[in-house]
Amino acid sequence: MNQTSDIRNQKSYLVPALIVVLSAVYKLFLLAFNAVPFNGDEAIVALMARHILQGERPVFFYGQAYLGATDAWLVALSFSIFGESVLAIRVVHIALFAGVVLTTYLLAKRYLQSEWGARAAMLWMALPPTMLTLYTTATLGGYTETLLFGNILLLMITDEWLLAAGRWSVARWLLFGIVAGFAFYTFPLVLIYLVPIGLWLFYQLRLKAWRSYLIAGLAMCCGVAIGSAPWWLALIQSGGVLLAEMTGAAVAGSVAAPSFIGSLGIRLINFWLFGLASWWGVRYPWSAELVLPVLGVVALVFYLGALGYAVKRGARLLWGMIVTLGVTYLITSFGGDPSGRYFLPLYLPLAIFTAMLLQRIRKQNVILAVLLLVVLLGYNVGGTWLAAARQPPGITTQFDPVTWIDHTRDQELIDFLLEQGETRGYTNYWVQTPIAFLSHERIISAARLPYHLDLGYTPRDDRYPPYTQAVRAAPRAFYITVNHPALDALIRERLTALGVTYQEHSIGNYHLFYGLARKVEPEELGIYDKVTR
Repeated sequence: MNQTSDIRNQKSYLVPALIVVLSAVYKLFLLAFNAVPFNGDEAIVALMARHILQGERPVFFYGQAYLGATDAWLVALSFSIFGESVLAIRVVHIALFAGVVLTTYLLAKRYLQSEWGARAAMLWMALPPTMLTLYTTATLGGYTETLLFGNILLLMITDEWLLAAGRWSVARWLLFGIVAGFAFYTFPLVLIYLVPIGLWLFYQLRLKAWRSYLIAGLAMCCGVAIGSAPWWLALIQSGGVLLAEMTGAAVAGSVAAPSFIGSLGIRLINFWLFGLASWWGVRYPWSAELVLPVLGVVALVFYLGALGYAVKRGARLLWGMIVTLGVTYLITSFGGDPSGRYFLPLYLPLAIFTAMLLQRIRKQNVILAVLLLVVLLGYNVGGTWLAAARQPPGITTQFDPVTWIDHTRDQELIDFLLEQGETRGYTNYWVQTPIAFLSHERIISAARLPYHLDLGYTPRDDRYPPYTQAVRAAPRAFYITVNHPALDALIRERLTALGVTYQEHSIGNYHLFYGLARKVEPEELGIYDKVTR
């Protein structure tokens, strides 16, 4: 009898284990086809990881003082094992996402009380819409970690683990606080989980004796303080600048409206037309293009049905996440981001609600439920591979076409610059960091050129001052632009007016000005006479 039970238990774990493997293999296939280009934000993480191995100890993401360096430290560990490469960066996120898939299964099993439903949710998460695949393959500094931390926190409050009485209860509250605090330090986006969790815990503890309530609260607060200690220390040192960063200072310029009502209107449009569409996978996060429109209608109708069905089934915590995201999106500058990336935490509710409706259908018609699951998975995978086949941009984090760079020519660019003896220069942020990492920092540039077509520039793009200092101190400097004829024309005009001779060369969509008769600083070219963001 015991042997039979053991065999059944082993079989019950086999399918989830295979789905975890499937999620990893799926991403490896995408990487094998170079479907996800190496981008500037990812290169920042890579450079931070390299600098960590060289002795630097960053606390925050270069140039963004609200985003913890957790991702860079994990990538540094990967570099120490596998060597410095783009693949070593991606391996970290394959492993993290495997954890997201597994914890989704555990959470779905608790919500659905069904092995079939939990596996369906897990499978949907393993082969998700394009946006989730994108932001858990190419790192932007903490999205995959946030999804994993969020799932872990939700697991910690289920099954009465956190609320259980006994001598270990204080230790559990302390541990929960540490995880929550560290997750917050890693990426404040985890508040999408923490706000509804906090409200739920407050409600659950309302009938507790005040001493128990106080002890639990103190233990959790101590844990949060410990876990988020780097953030609090930086907040004190910055004089409150971190608070502005958290509310969207970095993207404030993306909502260009003269009044709150006007900006609210833009955020509503971004929420309903862009954010939700990316979340459901019916459009790509980098464009307004619909994904396989016919199947997209089927997926859209199903997801709306799943959300409607889930309203009647409770799941208050999951709905709390959706409401928290919606409110945050509408009242902060993050609502100006049209990519939909801030909806990433909501893939957990969507996966569980999808499985919830499929499970209901399965009670009436098993074949129909399986067929619908296959259609949804096929739509997710088909849309992702359709994007992968279009190079450039491929599956990209860049929603401005000006920044769609053909990174297959990066090494050719590096070789050309080294042959010409050009190792210091000026470019934009999206060129600066990938070239610095891939050239092992033999080629250093300052992100002092605009990439917006209106020639708007923000000093925030110059995220690593040591590079700018190195370029300023160099005796000569090149200029590299990408997809920007107006900027090319401006540089030609100003160099000619200054009487400085130069050479030009194009490699893919990189355009180089090199061999300048003398070093010319961007200020001499009048580049910043235009709009400054």
